[in-house]
Amino acid sequence: MRLTSIHTYPVKGCHRLDHDGAFVQPWGLAGDRRWMVVDADGVGVTQRETTRLVGLRATVRPGGLVLSADGQPDLDVPEPAGGEPVAVRTFRSRKLPVPALLAGPAADDWLGALLGRPVRLVWLGQPTRHLAAGDREHDTGDQVSFADAYPLLLANTASLDALNGWLAEAGEEPVPMTRFRPNLVVDGAPSWAEDDWAGRSLHIGDLRFRAAGPCDRCVVTTTDQETGVRTKEPLRTLGRHRNVQQKLLFGLHLVPIDSGPLAVGAPVVLAT
Repeated sequence: MRLTSIHTYPVKGCHRLDHDGAFVQPWGLAGDRRWMVVDADGVGVTQRETTRLVGLRATVRPGGLVLSADGQPDLDVPEPAGGEPVAVRTFRSRKLPVPALLAGPAADDWLGALLGRPVRLVWLGQPTRHLAAGDREHDTGDQVSFADAYPLLLANTASLDALNGWLAEAGEEPVPMTRFRPNLVVDGAPSWAEDDWAGRSLHIGDLRFRAAGPCDRCVVTTTDQETGVRTKEPLRTLGRHRNVQQKLLFGLHLVPIDSGPLAVGAPVVLAT
């Protein structure tokens, strides 16, 4: 098996960045989902609520990031240097709020114009737990970015091929891997082999990771990541073929054991 692509999403829900290499930290890839757009209640605004986020492009720079979108001037946003932290949640139902710092009114106004609603941009200075311990069999540990649940998401190209085969049989168009917003994509494994990796460790290059279990998919997978157009697929087909205990599965959550550099082309080896 080989690592074929690496992706980050600097602002939760934004357009992806594609990388030849990235640095793995305990809470995920460097620069991945350390920023989040929140509503007046401090709850994350994601593509579940608005597909306009596909038009948000964020480029990480040392000490901040640059926001860009069609029809708006680029905006440089420094990492907040101080101020009183605010309590935010990645989901409204989350019991564990985490402290984040406000980016400021310039970023809020810029994003409000893009999304057509009042919002705030926050920065996660210290990645921390935002899911209660014991909620799942294979826990994330105490450090995670603004990712939904786990530091990293891995996807398997053979599983996408299998899914697209089912879509073709149903007379539907194939979908690209971008629909699933992974961090790491691997090739060379059989389709759905990742189902059996939960609780096991794997090496990607020189780094070790723990497989924390399959990913339950949501409406975001039905959103074209270039146009924002939303349809019923591939979620409907996942419901027919990959419904396990009312969860529609695609992809594998990972927790880093080691920190260090990772590059496309690295071998992927499952521990025996």
